[in-house]
Amino acid sequence: MREEHKKAIHEKYQRVLQKGERFWPDSIYKDLIISFAIFLVLVLLATFVGVPGEPKADPSDSSYVPKPEWYFLFLFKFLAMYGQLPAIGKVEWIAAILIPVVVLVGLFLLPLLDRNLKRHYSRRTLALTVMVVFVVSMIVLTLLASTPLLADDTGRMTLPTQMQMWAGLFVPAAAYVVLAGLGLLVKKLGERAGQAQAWTAGVASLAMIALTAAVLVMVPPVEVEEVLVAGTIPEQITAGQDLYFIHCVECHGDDGTVTVIAGVEGLEGTVVSPINSQDVMYTFTDDTLANIINYGQQDLGMQPFGVAYGGELGPSEIGYIVTFMRYSWDDRMEIPEGAVSTIPVPAEGEVPSYEIHIQPLVQRYCVSCHRAGKENNNFLMTSYQEILTTGDNVDLNIVAGDMEAYLILVINGQQILDPAMGDLLVDQMPPTRLMPPEYIDSLTRWIMAGMPEMAVEAQALSPAPAAAP
Repeated sequence: MREEHKKAIHEKYQRVLQKGERFWPDSIYKDLIISFAIFLVLVLLATFVGVPGEPKADPSDSSYVPKPEWYFLFLFKFLAMYGQLPAIGKVEWIAAILIPVVVLVGLFLLPLLDRNLKRHYSRRTLALTVMVVFVVSMIVLTLLASTPLLADDTGRMTLPTQMQMWAGLFVPAAAYVVLAGLGLLVKKLGERAGQAQAWTAGVASLAMIALTAAVLVMVPPVEVEEVLVAGTIPEQITAGQDLYFIHCVECHGDDGTVTVIAGVEGLEGTVVSPINSQDVMYTFTDDTLANIINYGQQDLGMQPFGVAYGGELGPSEIGYIVTFMRYSWDDRMEIPEGAVSTIPVPAEGEVPSYEIHIQPLVQRYCVSCHRAGKENNNFLMTSYQEILTTGDNVDLNIVAGDMEAYLILVINGQQILDPAMGDLLVDQMPPTRLMPPEYIDSLTRWIMAGMPEMAVEAQALSPAPAAAP
């Protein structure tokens, strides 16, 4: 820096100092105020917005695909694109270590490359243009993070993949090279160098944005199914109730009172303790109940339900079942209002619908047995279509308007015998204990009305209310 420039800067600093503010305490005081305001914003966001959680970690779940936070998506997309380069291959350490180090070193060397004597931001063209290209490339890579990199049958990149590579790798790389070259020629080109840098950054940014927009139109991002996590006690109770009715009600009944198992292959007639009793709820801790569900009780015929031991339930799901059991059957606990869902009962004269009345009823009393992998005469009840179209006796199980339909007979406690051999064809359902009369009535009225699926269909079949006198 020439002496006249030093003298001019020093004089300007003295003038600003005379009419300005001091670092201590003025600037520090302002920094403290802003920091405190940011802290309050973070506290409010954490309190009223929060961060959605994920289920408890399950080491046995090899299908889990970890997903980085959104602010790291650009880096993971860059690594994925980099690994697609045929000339480089998947040498991860170059992209994960070497390139970030080069970028950081470049940022440190930027003041040495940009020897502009001016300090105003409008005169720092090289620094601004490099940062513009870098920020735009980060945004582009983030937007492309959920778009897969695909190849055709010959192993060559598809056109959308090639466009992603240009948008995320080649265009910004070319822009950096041009901007660095123009920075070295600034003395020779003068103001034209700054103009060329601005044009380079602008054209590169527009090219990246245009390519990204085209890719998103051609290949929609892959939708990742969100896993809902029950955070509050009412949510955990509700989730546990649904899981209990799928996995446990077959042996223990809908209220945990069963003492003799009926209708379960291999366990018919097995004597069990009612799990809703004080003997269980008072003496078993939550960890004990979770371990029983997780590991099973082989000597009593109870299979393991934990994923690690061949079952279907993860740690969080087992925890939800335990929470449901504890709050439902331990009289020392006060269950939150509305935590346990109830099954709607249609009003007098109202036609039930699968959507409102039958689906929750079937979920509680039927799905535990009537799902894939169970001994159920191939009669599945996990959806509306399965109820109508599955089963070895599909033409007889559920017949609109027929009081002799098998489903109506068995929920009323009747057994279905094979007409030819006289053997038991279908036993009462549920086999342990019949449903309450109001639910039997709901199923019967639904079948007699033609099994409407949606509430609007059932409403159209219901008689119009009488006009007020």
